[in-house]
Amino acid sequence: MGISSVPSFSKMRKLPCIFTLTLMLLCLTILLFTKTNTSSPLLFYSDGQTSNPITAPSLETGAVSDGATIVSVTLNWELCTGWGAVDYIPCLDNFKVIRALKTRRHMERRERHCPEQSSRCLPPLPKGYKVPVPWPKSKDMIWYDNVPHPKLVEYKKDQNWVKISDDYLIFPGGGTQFKEGVNHYTDFIEKTLPVIEWGRHVRVVLDVGCGVASFGGYLLDRNVITMSFAPKDEHEAQIQFALERGIPATLSVIGTQRLTFPDNAYDLIHCARCRVHWDADGGKPLLELNRILRPGGFFIWSATPVYRDDERDKLVWKSMVALTRSMCWDVVAKTVDSTGIGLVIYRKPISFVRYFKRKENKPPICGPKDRKNSSWYVPLSTCVTLPPRSSWPLPWPNRLTSKPPSLATNPEAEEMFYKDTIHWSALVSDAYLNNAAINWSSVRNVMDMNAGYGGFAAALTDQLLWVMNVVPVHVPDTLSVIFDRGLIGIYHDWCESLNTYPRTYDLLHSSFLFENLSQRCDMIDVVVEMDRILRPGGYLVVQDTMEMINKMRPILHSLHWSTALHKDQFLFGKKGFWRPGRGSSKS
Repeated sequence: MGISSVPSFSKMRKLPCIFTLTLMLLCLTILLFTKTNTSSPLLFYSDGQTSNPITAPSLETGAVSDGATIVSVTLNWELCTGWGAVDYIPCLDNFKVIRALKTRRHMERRERHCPEQSSRCLPPLPKGYKVPVPWPKSKDMIWYDNVPHPKLVEYKKDQNWVKISDDYLIFPGGGTQFKEGVNHYTDFIEKTLPVIEWGRHVRVVLDVGCGVASFGGYLLDRNVITMSFAPKDEHEAQIQFALERGIPATLSVIGTQRLTFPDNAYDLIHCARCRVHWDADGGKPLLELNRILRPGGFFIWSATPVYRDDERDKLVWKSMVALTRSMCWDVVAKTVDSTGIGLVIYRKPISFVRYFKRKENKPPICGPKDRKNSSWYVPLSTCVTLPPRSSWPLPWPNRLTSKPPSLATNPEAEEMFYKDTIHWSALVSDAYLNNAAINWSSVRNVMDMNAGYGGFAAALTDQLLWVMNVVPVHVPDTLSVIFDRGLIGIYHDWCESLNTYPRTYDLLHSSFLFENLSQRCDMIDVVVEMDRILRPGGYLVVQDTMEMINKMRPILHSLHWSTALHKDQFLFGKKGFWRPGRGSSKS
């Protein structure tokens, strides 16, 4: 009998004993049901303590009730305006600074130039924006209205990158170097060098200048996770296409600064006509790849200097030969396939001893000032990073739960790692995956904003999703451990904007991130950034102190998000399609 039927008891006043007994039984049932559910970690509940799991929570906008305390904020949100407002990325679209650059020789215009003060404007939705096509269908087709950029279709029309069909953008799986498709190309690589063994020996890959990320997208079927990257607008919206497809990708460029990855991270790095001059500036771009490539790892270069004989290509090849020899890289394969496309596969040395046996110390060995894993706003170097004394991780999937080679050698660190793995496995299984508030079938692109050892991502590896693990620059560095486990991630400072387009993630997760962060920057700016990168209909799960949650909730409500609290520790949020009606300049 529902609560709404209580008034019908008035008809029973002629039978007071029966009425009283029935009412007592009803109250007892409600009490028992409430206790049973609120003690369970499986479901989030709304502030009203209803017994029904919330699938689309709806709370009063701009206010939050936590017991007897009412907290409210007044924030006047405005839309970003001007050219490119729909795809606004604050640290990449700071046109005032970009126009004032003294040089653009080294892709400086594609690097980060964050505004001194956040505008706090909200990017508008593209006209006709829809809920994204779900995975795995999205690998092959996405809504055109969600990423309405036709230039790449025309520019690459003869290379089978992307096509327009009715309301969709279609991705046939072709590419400049993939004349017979990506699967043929990846098969050719493994046949050329069987030790690569996709998805077992080689698990974590970096694709440089990735196009629309079809290389990484198709490798997912082989248990390979690929970080695809390219600069913004070098080919219009290529990274935005990749993320809309549900393929891991990030905006970055090999310019004047290090990539935001740790040393010795990737099992394999791939470049197919990626338009990077590897020998430029004393070989700085290739030395950067050497820094982030795992000892014994592979670099696959498929470009015209490998298989053509015109004068320009010969000069580039000669320069590449000299540079790779000076870095002690070995050529383990060089071949041409049936389509006439060639590639060369290099291997980085396992031991540092070879670097001390060179006839010339050129490029020089990196000194103490080039400290390990320092890559946040750090200039590219002209030195060789020595490989560590560590072994290759175990074959996938065993590497996910085994002791990572880069983990500290003391017993306490190993014990902490295993406890962390067990903790996240239990929490994700009990509290997240069985949570009726999250429709996991709609979740593909996930970000862990404070990833630690990557336990949250590790617990989700059996799901049809991928996780971008973020290690904030102000916390202990654990990103090498994450890569050792066969996962991917980046360094980032959450006081600044992320290098990604608006509306690219389906779920944001953080665990005890905000207490230290709030001492360095304004909570409002962080929430604005979360709103920018989360898709409409996307989810937020925050585990933090009640002090931080109480600061965050009213800001989320002012953005018309729905929120719910569980056990005074977990905040659940869901973003809607709301956008303010007024405009504000973003420049």
